[in-house]
Order: sequence, then structure tokens, then C-alpha cells
Amino acid sequence: MGGEQLEMSESFSEQEIVRRQKLARLKELGIEPYGEKYQVTHFAADVLGRFASLEGQPVLLAGRLMTIRTHGKASFANLQDESGQIQIYLRLDDLGEKSYQIFELLDVGDIIGVSGEAFRTRRGEVTLAVKEFSLLAKSLRPLPEKWHGLTNVDLRYRQRYLDLIVNPEVKKVFILRSKIVQEIRHYLHEQAFLEVETPVMHTLTGGASARPFITHHNALEMHLYLRIATELHLKRLVVGGMDKVYELGRIFRNEGISTRHNPEFTSVEIYQAQADYLDMMILTEQLISSVAQKVLGTMKLTFQGRELDLTPPWPRLTMMAAIKQFAGIDFNEIMTDEAARSVAVERGLAIKPGMLRGEVMNEVFEEFVENQLFQPIFIVDYPLEVSPLAKRKTDDPSMTYRFEAFMACSEIANAFTELNDPLDQRQRFEQQMAKREAGDEEAQMLDEDFLHSLEYGMPPTGGLGIGIDRLVMMLTDSPSIRDVILFPTMRLRD
Repeated sequence: MGGEQLEMSESFSEQEIVRRQKLARLKELGIEPYGEKYQVTHFAADVLGRFASLEGQPVLLAGRLMTIRTHGKASFANLQDESGQIQIYLRLDDLGEKSYQIFELLDVGDIIGVSGEAFRTRRGEVTLAVKEFSLLAKSLRPLPEKWHGLTNVDLRYRQRYLDLIVNPEVKKVFILRSKIVQEIRHYLHEQAFLEVETPVMHTLTGGASARPFITHHNALEMHLYLRIATELHLKRLVVGGMDKVYELGRIFRNEGISTRHNPEFTSVEIYQAQADYLDMMILTEQLISSVAQKVLGTMKLTFQGRELDLTPPWPRLTMMAAIKQFAGIDFNEIMTDEAARSVAVERGLAIKPGMLRGEVMNEVFEEFVENQLFQPIFIVDYPLEVSPLAKRKTDDPSMTYRFEAFMACSEIANAFTELNDPLDQRQRFEQQMAKREAGDEEAQMLDEDFLHSLEYGMPPTGGLGIGIDRLVMMLTDSPSIRDVILFPTMRLRD
């Protein structure tokens, strides 16, 4: 034992050593510290909410000890399960000497099952008088003594399991996230959309402008890309006669990390035959406002101290008009690529040589306009150069039938009247490939199979993508995307 004790003292903290000593003592007493399942009859919230009907009735709970307060021959503790916390009361006279001795070997963080009856203390607190208990899992590490929200964000994100144990507000966010996703699916089901699953590994990267993650399939001896979008496979399904489809799932983009970006995130992409981007606008505002009403009970939210009103209809503003309104630049008067680059440089933007007018317009919009779009709004009619999968506008072929939806100064949705002309699409892909060959790793590849599918004929189609993580941020008043992703991507520790 002495050699074991020395080894532990070199590897563990003092508290961890004490817990391991208690573990050994429990085993000596014939107690299995990692027990069998416990037959639960109620949750903590049931007992608190239905005390009048449960008072004096047998109740079986299971949960984690969050506090322990011993007073000689009696102890109080707080037991936490998935529904919340409840006070429990344990007496030597009720448990017997051996059981009470075992309880004294327990620590905050241990998981136990308890059987007893509910009563009110003299202070009026609903409490469970424990008649029997079982140790279900011994905790060998102490919980943090103090945990104040964002005081240690790095540890919270790296050890989400600990965050969930000690921070009830975090669990509420992820419960809401689950309900939001369920309600999105329910809404689309009610609108007769069919949920489908398409490959996560692609032989070509496409459907968005983003740098992909690359992996290798050993048996086939070929490189594969984690999908950066589900678009091209879903449009193949529309070609095949599946007129209303959607996919909700993970997307992977090899990009930087910020409060609004994570390399893997969740999106829902929705496609409808015989629809256009105007139909997708209606779908977007109706879907999001309906989800807010169903999950939160309101369309008027507070995000970071400001009211956000999701009530439809949302205003619509062309990109060109938005730039003129918020940045004071009128691209109707800037008709050449060179003039566009010159104006952008004068405004302090780092513009790449050879950047086209539409690309410059998009840069100006992202820099000077996005951060002023707090209330929900549709920005419509994007330049052709930044919309390789969207149909050209008939009255202005330099622009496309495309919109992005913004709220809280962040893009949450992107939609097109989909380009269904295979010849035009081939030309756009070839332009993207030229950019790729010139060093643009985010440019799209030429997907011959997708073009082949278009040549069989894709009906007029509206397509929409919504970022689930950003939407959840807005609906839960979360300032960072890491607050709504259970296990966000983190840099390796040194």
C-alpha cells in the first residue's frame, strides 16, 4: 500500500488521492463502486412539481451528488438528475450504521440511486427522506468548486461533459437546440418535403465556395473530400423526380475558427421543383418564425441585449441598394472592373489584382453592410461572379436570382432560383476551374456527372440552405457558435 500511495501522490492531486482511498475502502466493505442500472420511478422535477400527490409515497431517483452537508448522525445533500436538483436527507437511524458509514465515503460528483419519501422541511423545502441508497458510479475527480459561465471558456468547450454537469444553463441551450431541429423537421414534413441522405464523402468538391478537407480511401486508392455542401446531390434528386427534398446534416469546410465559424457545422438544404427564390423567401421567413413560435412561444427575441423581431414578412433590399444605403457607394455608376477595384481600395479594402466588379461588390457588402443588418432582412440579387449555381436575372444578366437572409448582423440563409441550363452551368464551372488553377482553393470543381444529370432536364427549382448553428445562436441568445455546438473544434494544447 505504501508503494501504491507514493505512486498516487506523484500522479494525482490530494483530493484525487483521497477519492481513490475511499474507492479502495468501499471495495473492502464489499461495495461495488460502479453498480448496475437503477430502477427510477421519478425525476427531481416530478417530486418538486407534484409534491402534493407524492408526499409520503415511495420515490426512486438517480442522479449526481452536487453538495453534501453532514451534521453528525444526519446529512443533507443535493441530488441532480436530467430534470434538475432536489434536496435529500439521510439519517443514521433510517439507514443503519453500515449504510450510513458507506454514505460517509461518498463525495460530491458520485452518482447514486435513492429510495425514500418526499416531505417538507421546517423551512418549507421539498426534500426526499432516503431509506435506502445504492452507489452507481464513484467519481474520482472533484467537480469545480466555482463555475461562473464564461470565466473559463476554453475549459468549458474542451470538457463539455463537465460544463453540462455544473452549468444548468448550458444544458438548456442544447435541449432547445434539439427542439429547434425537431421543429424544423416537423415543419418541412407538414409541407410535404421528403428528408433524404446523401454522401458525406465526395469524389469532387462542389456546391459552395470553400476549401475542403481531403481524406484517402485505401481500398479504392483515391482521394475523397468531406462535403462542403449537399447541393449538387440534392439537385440530382430533383432531376430524378423527387420534387420536394431536404437534407439536415453535417457540413465540413477547411476554414478559420471564429465566434460564427466552426470547421464542421450543421445545415439544412431544401429544394423544391416549380419554385423560385421568391418562394424560398416565403419558406425561409415562415419556417424560422414558426420554429421560434413553437419552441420559444414568441417571435420577438432578445439577442445580446437587443430585440430581434422575426415576425413575417421580412423586408427585401437588393445588394446594390444596400451598399448604396449603408456604404454610400453606387455600383450603378461603377461599370468596370478597374473602377470597382479603385473605389474599394480607396475605402481601405485589400482587393486582389484582377478581381471582377461583382466580386468587389460582394467584398464591399461584407465589409460595410453585413454588420448593420440586425433585424431579419433578405438581401437579394447577387452578382453573377459570386453565384456560380444561381440563374441569371433576365433583366440584368450580370446579376442572379439569389438572396441571403441576415439577422443579428449574420448570414443565416442562402438561396437561389437554381441554374438549370446545363450549357450555362458548364461555362460557369469552367470559369471556376480557371480560378482554381490560378490558385483559388475555394473555387468549385467541374462536376461532369452533375452536368450530365442537368442535360436530362431539371425543372425550374428553388433551393435554400439555412445554417442551423447560427439560427440556434439567435434563438438561444448565444454569442458564439461554440456555445451551441456540443463539441466544437479546438486547437490542440501545447
